[in-house]
Amino acid sequence: MNDREIVNLFWQRSEQAIKETEQKYGRYCHIIAYNILENSEDSEECVNDTWMSAWNSMPDKRPERLSPFLARITRNFALTKIVRRTAKKRGGGEAELALEELDACLSSGYDLEKEIEDRELSRAIDAFIGQLPEQEQLVFVSRYWFVATEREIAEKLGLSRSGVSAMLKRTRSKLRTYLLVEGLCTSRNE
Repeated sequence: MNDREIVNLFWQRSEQAIKETEQKYGRYCHIIAYNILENSEDSEECVNDTWMSAWNSMPDKRPERLSPFLARITRNFALTKIVRRTAKKRGGGEAELALEELDACLSSGYDLEKEIEDRELSRAIDAFIGQLPEQEQLVFVSRYWFVATEREIAEKLGLSRSGVSAMLKRTRSKLRTYLLVEGLCTSRNE
């Protein structure tokens, strides 16, 4: 079943929409959650929450393609879960490492609670990613959106792990410079 047909099922409030979505995107969403959480049970919970969220939000949003819509929902649930988990105990998961790597691009005074600044930053990062060469985009998005490890990215794209690591370091440096020019962060050493 294609995405348009599945979206129509959501609009018709047919429970078949959940079954079709789970069949087509269950593994995809589970991988996204697992890459962040590193726990199958928590990942499954995020995926189930994703189906419920898609069910509740579909009438307001009619996505052309379901994969990015579902990926965003799954990712947000997984990140929320990991923030709660790490608030209880400090641990070193891949998501925390990825966020620490990107932290060097943001000013220490950046307040994530300010909606306007958050939107400006999001637009700037989207624009920055849009101007990167395709392979660099794939590596950057795989690491910081899907929270894939450097090894996973290297295997998927046929690159060496050290090549991926170097590309990410250069891209973070370019992002920091870009955000400095845009006035969205202050100068600070990596």
